[in-house]
Amino acid sequence: MVLKTVGIFGGTFDPIHFGHLITAQTLVEKRKLSKIIFVPSFTSPHKINYKYSEPEHRFNMTKLAISSHPNFDISDFEINRDEVSYTYNTLAEFAKKYESLELIIGFDNLISFDLWYKADEIVKIADLVVLKRTYDKEIKKPNKFFSDAIFVDTPTIEISSTEIRKRVSKNLPIDYFVPQTVKEYIHENKLYLNYK
Repeated sequence: MVLKTVGIFGGTFDPIHFGHLITAQTLVEKRKLSKIIFVPSFTSPHKINYKYSEPEHRFNMTKLAISSHPNFDISDFEINRDEVSYTYNTLAEFAKKYESLELIIGFDNLISFDLWYKADEIVKIADLVVLKRTYDKEIKKPNKFFSDAIFVDTPTIEISSTEIRKRVSKNLPIDYFVPQTVKEYIHENKLYLNYK
């Protein structure tokens, strides 16, 4: 059976946090999505020099975080490819299964979207849903993708994965940053202890 519109939410999720989850819940409601599929990347083309946690850890944390939500799902498509994760390849795969896709991206990604691999092909496969948050830089020349993008107001949650990694490395609590299951997983697997 082909499902209705599905949101694709890619990211490193290193670790996933309440900001990701609140954003996803807001999008399910506002866009009336049948579900959102979280897609942890193997290596983002936009973060080549970043040292990620092992893909299995990022996948497991994401799976734990979304396990109780009926409209959230997870895909291991990108981490199983064991290479730089290009959004086009992922969407082309999901398009085989779902009739209507929405690609969820941040406003900062929209600004540079014209530089993405096969950007023109991406927008043929999926609608661009852009998280509309305050942005402190004036956009002098918006690229051509702005005109068809769907902007959605989402809560501004000032939590970052970088901050969480730093807090863990300094032995500071992360209780109100991530779900309890993710916190336990981080501690059990000794993640981020040497993060600098």
